[in-house]
Amino acid sequence: MDLLIMIPASTNYPPLLMAILQLIEPEVKDLGGFVARRSLPYPHRQMVGPFIFFDHLGPSVLPPNKGIDVRPHPHINIATLTYLFDGSIMHRDSLGIVQEIQPGAVNWMTAGKGIVHSERSPDFDRHNEANIHGIQTWIALPVEYEETEPWFTHYPDENLPTWDENNVTIKLIAGEAHGYTSPVKVFSPILYLDGLLSANGHFTIPTGYSERAVYSVTEGLSINDQPLEPYRLAILESGHEVKVSATDTARCIVIGGEPLGTRYKWWNFVSSRPERIEKAKADWRDCRFATVPDETELIPLPEVATEANPL
Repeated sequence: MDLLIMIPASTNYPPLLMAILQLIEPEVKDLGGFVARRSLPYPHRQMVGPFIFFDHLGPSVLPPNKGIDVRPHPHINIATLTYLFDGSIMHRDSLGIVQEIQPGAVNWMTAGKGIVHSERSPDFDRHNEANIHGIQTWIALPVEYEETEPWFTHYPDENLPTWDENNVTIKLIAGEAHGYTSPVKVFSPILYLDGLLSANGHFTIPTGYSERAVYSVTEGLSINDQPLEPYRLAILESGHEVKVSATDTARCIVIGGEPLGTRYKWWNFVSSRPERIEKAKADWRDCRFATVPDETELIPLPEVATEANPL
């Protein structure tokens, strides 16, 4: 029998550190040339607000003629958001959109009732040594928007609110924070920001979200003066002011928002309804999804439940 994972909206945990409910050490995956660290979903903490999937890609160096090749695969009832620190990825989807994803930009893909996409290294990067480093997240949609029409929007780096405070450069990727609002269209209250800290830099995480978490992209970070190891997702207590600081140059990602209720996950399919996932499985197996122009490959439906494709 295939495994269908029920993803609860939230769970409470005893505090591990001051202001921290749970500290997640991601599962490390070797993807044949580069590494992905998966923090969500995780046992007993499958979501943070609407965030249902959190992958840290790299940092890795791809040798010449060794690029990224994620063949066409489907999604339903979620949105994906790709945000790079370094390198580039070429996105193609069944809407006919072709977009090179570059550092600092936001690439939001709403799967809605169904979309198929591929992600590969651009030709220039493929023939040269190339870096890859970034974050990819999946974001659950409210029930009333799960079957919306699919769409993709690219938001250039310069269009995202960016400001400096206390030796920190903060970029608001999505949602609202510190009086700023990101232009990225979202379906529910969300917090997603990138913090680049200089030595002795610090900033406060907004309290106006039910669920929040900090991911340490690098070493050198502290939460309320408690050191945070690199590559950790710290789930924060609700309602408490939390200070992120650094002893040297460091970087973190902050996510959060409001829980949306139970979600079910199987492979690349996420939905509030198990029967919707069964339909998606049948549709992909029987080639009823739209195809990606100029792509001749695809990832077949697994025989049994597998992990979601990175990227």
